[in-house]
Amino acid sequence: MATNKQLPQLLLFKPSLADLQPVALPAGYALRQFRDGDEASWNGLLDGAFDRPPGTTQFDREMRVDPEFRPERVLLIETAGSIVATASAWFEAKYGPRCGQVHWVATSPSHRGKKLGYWASLATLWQMHREGRTHAVLRTDDFRLPALRIYLEMGFRPALNHENQRERWRNILDNLKWPERFEDVLAGALETFPKDA
Repeated sequence: MATNKQLPQLLLFKPSLADLQPVALPAGYALRQFRDGDEASWNGLLDGAFDRPPGTTQFDREMRVDPEFRPERVLLIETAGSIVATASAWFEAKYGPRCGQVHWVATSPSHRGKKLGYWASLATLWQMHREGRTHAVLRTDDFRLPALRIYLEMGFRPALNHENQRERWRNILDNLKWPERFEDVLAGALETFPKDA
């Protein structure tokens, strides 16, 4: 049987970026875009959030070399001068010209439980909306249950890109005790992109 690392990542789809709610951070936190000089903080944040050895993440390799990099697409949440959460508004041509992608969502372990991942992700949807995107996707893994709950709360839905995801999604929804079962999706055809060709 395949291990989690061998399974294709889950894909989620948000069909509309209309009627997004305002970003409402907890007191003491502020949202801003990436600035030169934030690289080391971003690297450390991702290393900590994903339990990687220090020095594993490299902003230049992960983000800056991508032709879709723009400072305004990398959203940061900070408090007391420290960056404690991030998410990015990205784009991959295979999803279509009007589809954005939520990318690299991370929250410092010492600041979890404050919905910072939710607010950072929502901020990326606003950025996509400003860029004229009308819908969004994201990729994640089965074991990231807190993140999956956030994405479902934001109106994302499963988007099957492999047959084995039908049962995987049913297990995730059971583990989350999620009321919506998405049976129309889980019993339907695999997802195809782009949606706006």
